[in-house]
Amino acid sequence: MAENSLVKELIDAGIHFGQRSSNWNPKMQPYIYGKRNGIHVIDIKETVKGLLLARKYLTRVVAQGKDVCFVGTKRQAKNVLDEQVPLVGMHRVTERWLGGTLTNFRTIRQRLKRLEELEQIDKETDFADYSKKMESQLRRELRKIFRNLDGIRNMDKLPGAVVIIDVRRELTAIREARKLGIPTICLIDTDADPALADIPIPGNDDSMRSIEVIVRELCKAVSEGKQQRQGTAGDREPEEAASSSDDAPRRSRRAQFRASDDGDSKPSDESPAAAAGRTVAPAES
Repeated sequence: MAENSLVKELIDAGIHFGQRSSNWNPKMQPYIYGKRNGIHVIDIKETVKGLLLARKYLTRVVAQGKDVCFVGTKRQAKNVLDEQVPLVGMHRVTERWLGGTLTNFRTIRQRLKRLEELEQIDKETDFADYSKKMESQLRRELRKIFRNLDGIRNMDKLPGAVVIIDVRRELTAIREARKLGIPTICLIDTDADPALADIPIPGNDDSMRSIEVIVRELCKAVSEGKQQRQGTAGDREPEEAASSSDDAPRRSRRAQFRASDDGDSKPSDESPAAAAGRTVAPAES
């Protein structure tokens, strides 16, 4: 019943309207239902499939203690991200993607420290100790850094996943995420390349209503993951207290990991899409 309601809401938002058939990417053929009046119609079943897969994966990633970064600098996505993402305590880029935001994260953190320094000066002295020319320069620097980096000022580590609105516009962000092996979840229109996304969600990326529905559902998944994270932490506290008071010798770090049946202890190369199909294992009580 809830899924039927979601499908109706997606259709009402116009998420099934693609680009003109003359401006399509042939790789999007599996996600296209048909063509009407020269405009491709996206298969809503594929949209729901991708959305449910993305929700399950985000819940699992957040439950593991990782964060999610939402990226959407186009006008239709900016207001939606600014309203929805802060409610779940995640990070966002809505103004401009600075090259090296992920691959040169140390420099970005230095710029954020500079932002905190300028804000502290503004709060304490209102730049009264500087000349008018220097005050103008510092205020301009403050506005620029705040505009570009305020959405990720609390991101003290690389995210566990990146959500992209409009693949063609955010190509630099996708390339940086792929270079670092960060999974990407992308809302993809019929003129984009689905191979750039680890979990593609085919849909209209030009409609504010369709973007709002997708972002809202993904934020719900993030909220569910944070609840599981808190529940897991609560279950572990009594165990840690009991283990600290126990006089028995502790197990070695290597013994904490269970080897596979064939003795191979290599990490799994499971893709995000395959990992999303598995549920999060509850913590042992």
